[in-house]
Amino acid sequence: MPMIPLDSTLQGREEPFEHVRSYLHEHEFTLGGNWDYEHGSFDRYLDEGHKVWLRIPFEVTSGVLDGDTDSTDAFVRIGTPFVLKHVYNEGLDQEAQARTYGALMDQFQEPLDKDGTVEDKWVDQAASLLREVERGYPR
Repeated sequence: MPMIPLDSTLQGREEPFEHVRSYLHEHEFTLGGNWDYEHGSFDRYLDEGHKVWLRIPFEVTSGVLDGDTDSTDAFVRIGTPFVLKHVYNEGLDQEAQARTYGALMDQFQEPLDKDGTVEDKWVDQAASLLREVERGYPR
């Protein structure tokens, strides 16, 4: 997936997961649905349609990460933040396949462009938000 990396003073910092999560929640980031026990990301949408995102990835360096909970001993190392965009087809999928004698329809769609081009305005907005997060990040 093409992404636009952003330089950040957060990159490489190793912190308790709960501290990172708590701070980023204050800035409307959520734990991305792609997390597992070894890595994940904090995501914040930049647009009303939730198609453009600022993502701050992390890897678990010690302990156990078991989701977005307060009780974890996990430490994480913050990776390189990046901006990404997904463009989805709005409306019905014209190629949905009927199944089970026509009773069920496959209503899920592939993105029109999984790797949509990220316009400069979104990169600028993501960089500005990232600077704001960095300025207040606990030392």
